[in-house]
Amino acid sequence: MTQLSTLILLTSFIFNISSGWEFYKSSDNNRYKASVPGVVQSDLLSNNLINNPFIDLNEKSIQWIDKSDWIYVNKFSASDSLLNKEIIEIVFEGLDTYADVFLNETKIIEANNMFRTWRVDIKKYLKRGDNILKVYFHSPAKIDVPKFDALNYEYFASNDQSENGGLENKKISVFARKAGYHYGWDWGPRLVTMGIWRPVYIEGHDKAVIRNLYIHQDSISPKVAYLTANVEVFSKSPSEHVKLKVSTENLCIDTVVNVAKGLNEYKLSFKIKSPKLWWSNGLGKQNLYLFRAELFSNNKLLDFIEQKNGLRSLKLIRKPDKDGETFYFELNGTPVFCKGANYIPQHSFLPSVTKSDYRRLITDAAKANMNMLRVWGGGVYEDDYFYDLCDSLGIMVWQDFMFACSMYPADSSFLKSVENEAKDNIIRLRHHPSIALWCGNNECYDAWLGWGWKKQMLAKDTLIAKKMETEYYELFHRLLPKCVLNYAPQTPYWPSSPFSVYGERSKQNMGDRHYWEVWHGKKPVKQYNIERSRFFSEYGMQSFPEMKTIKEFVTDSTQYSIDSPIIMSHQRGGAFANSLIDRYITDDYGTSKNFQSFLYLNQLMQADAIQTAIEAHRRDMPYCMGTLYWQLNDCWPGASWSSIDFFGRWKALHYAVKRSFADLLISFKETADSTYIYIVSDRATTDKNNGSKLTTTSKNSDSYLITNSQNSDSNLTTTSKNSDSYRITNSQNSDSYLTNTSEGVLSIQIISLSGKILYENHSKIVVEENSSRPYFKIDKNSIVKLAPLTDLLITSRFTQNNGNVVENRYFYTSTKMLNLKKPKIAIVVNKIDGGYELTLSSDLFARAVRLSLDVEGVSFDENYFDLLPQKSKTVKIFTNSKIDNLIKKINIESYYDFKHL
Repeated sequence: MTQLSTLILLTSFIFNISSGWEFYKSSDNNRYKASVPGVVQSDLLSNNLINNPFIDLNEKSIQWIDKSDWIYVNKFSASDSLLNKEIIEIVFEGLDTYADVFLNETKIIEANNMFRTWRVDIKKYLKRGDNILKVYFHSPAKIDVPKFDALNYEYFASNDQSENGGLENKKISVFARKAGYHYGWDWGPRLVTMGIWRPVYIEGHDKAVIRNLYIHQDSISPKVAYLTANVEVFSKSPSEHVKLKVSTENLCIDTVVNVAKGLNEYKLSFKIKSPKLWWSNGLGKQNLYLFRAELFSNNKLLDFIEQKNGLRSLKLIRKPDKDGETFYFELNGTPVFCKGANYIPQHSFLPSVTKSDYRRLITDAAKANMNMLRVWGGGVYEDDYFYDLCDSLGIMVWQDFMFACSMYPADSSFLKSVENEAKDNIIRLRHHPSIALWCGNNECYDAWLGWGWKKQMLAKDTLIAKKMETEYYELFHRLLPKCVLNYAPQTPYWPSSPFSVYGERSKQNMGDRHYWEVWHGKKPVKQYNIERSRFFSEYGMQSFPEMKTIKEFVTDSTQYSIDSPIIMSHQRGGAFANSLIDRYITDDYGTSKNFQSFLYLNQLMQADAIQTAIEAHRRDMPYCMGTLYWQLNDCWPGASWSSIDFFGRWKALHYAVKRSFADLLISFKETADSTYIYIVSDRATTDKNNGSKLTTTSKNSDSYLITNSQNSDSNLTTTSKNSDSYRITNSQNSDSYLTNTSEGVLSIQIISLSGKILYENHSKIVVEENSSRPYFKIDKNSIVKLAPLTDLLITSRFTQNNGNVVENRYFYTSTKMLNLKKPKIAIVVNKIDGGYELTLSSDLFARAVRLSLDVEGVSFDENYFDLLPQKSKTVKIFTNSKIDNLIKKINIESYYDFKHL
């Protein structure tokens, strides 16, 4: 029998029903212990009834589970203190997905939506002593295959792996309000779960209870914040006048209200002078206020609710300009270039994700200088703790509604279910300052127009095509924007990603863009330097994880091959994806020597590709104001576009992202006859009124104002020594008032791979905030006179007056064409707080140095880095363990060790 864990607050009781559960298959009565929250697959695994589906080919052997019905049962005792409460409700925060809930044989819930919260009054069903709670989960296949069979046409669902699930072509995922990735994706398995996947508890209250607190931010400025506290109070019967109080820090307001039967809403307006504003990562502090609402009757506390909130003005700015229409986020009056990634669920079995998993991953995003994550529409509305972390670390959230890469049967019952789903989640999440945007879906509209779905359906049946388009419009252009307007009116809504204008395919000069011509379109990586968008919300390059991760899911070492059955089962992109990885490696890095070499080269290739894209996007600021690569993380171990693998190990890409997302970036742009050295700054620019001006740079190269050196001994174009000309101004924006600039020395060197300096220049410059522009130009015709392009590289270093240093390097050929020789890398180790500090140096240029250590619980602050000849580089190792003979244990390798000689 369950011993309910109880939280008692005067007249309020909360009973968490998290222990004592059993589950069994409906066709037999063999009962086993169950975990709640949990899902059937993880419960079967913990009872040793199935093999781990993430290992080897085990996924295929458990496809029978979602074809069966499953029952969860709990016996608990209700005390008099609970039964005497005026309000007694059971709350299921998540039921996955088709479930009937019975209390003492009375059906109290018929659930059909994984994303909803289910709350039911159970006072009349609850009895003194033992009570039986039963949840009957219906097989999604049994429920939805008949819906598929009843139609004489099919709804598109491109990533539904119905064949892997033994359902032939019956792509049924569109019928269920359930995480789409459970049915398979091109980076994940088909594991269709069922279970009580979020907490369940009983609430008991006397008289009235506070249901919700929402601090509506009427107007926010550095001088004053005008706010309205919206408080919802529920009562089963009319009550006498009660006192409602709202407080935060040094502010407290209260009023006397009359509580009627049912749900009551009260509004209390107030202001906070000189508010501490919430800023995104890199722009300022993530200040949070703790608001508390309390309900009193005769000076006795009936109930209270607490909620953290950040005060900020966050807008999506879309306005016509000379190029089309802007698309950028403005935070507290400051335009923000969004740097980040697309986020998917961290596990196929969602309750398996722990708080430490969330903390590690979101912290790793912040460490990589990210300020935005896109919660992708094929997963779930994430756990509250996810958004708490984003609030505290300054990660803005582009929040998709849960629709992806499909067309949906949006009849009246479907729309009603979605409306309730949207209401539940908007209300649950709207207080988080990190929520920047609600987006209707992922790629559904792009697929309808751009992938050819509309043409395909028109060719089959024009009436069905019209029906699908109408259903799409009703769902994403009427229902969901209405829900956002009703429950979170200050948060912008965007119909789809990508999207620009309804009735047309996405445009480059407005809206957001998913760019996949590099990868799916097989175009070379250098194409990233050409493509433009106002906001890149998706693009990516795939790779396999490192060998340590491969060994976690491949138990047979003879399977260590890119085309082995086990490896292929964890490559959901199929042979096509492997051939693309191999092609991109071969083009720029040569052929791999063996499997270990392949794993190293494929990660280096991925890192260089995405770094190329990020730098191109950031150089194009302010035309482009966002770059979110696909994808941050994995839901199981295998090949994917992630920068952090399933076990939390950083790929080469995540280290590259950390460098590329730094608030100051040096980047190189090559044209037919010149190389421009840009400095990009994401630091805030404010005017006298604490507002902001988004500066623009003309695309006319003559306006770059890079002046020629008067030094006749050099054919290289350099920046003038006259300090008055260092500032590159923009005559098109005369009302801009720039402050807080970065001053220092920009050093340029052209060196041989052995370290010989062939040319150098040092110039004092001033880098304006929130800007992107070139500060130096090099004539390529002059470079070829110095040495063969395969024997040299350009290094650029900006040393700021405060001592901070930003640097980058550039070479003119592919890595495989460089005349590299084996470097001799020296290392010096020093113990520091929290780990060790390594100082590395090399006699020759060392390309993509990788450090590895066969010790658990260690991390590096830098890896897969280029080491310049005769220059030292410091890397920190973080660990709580003492490592004896670290110099002997650490493995130092570079591209030279893996290339095919």
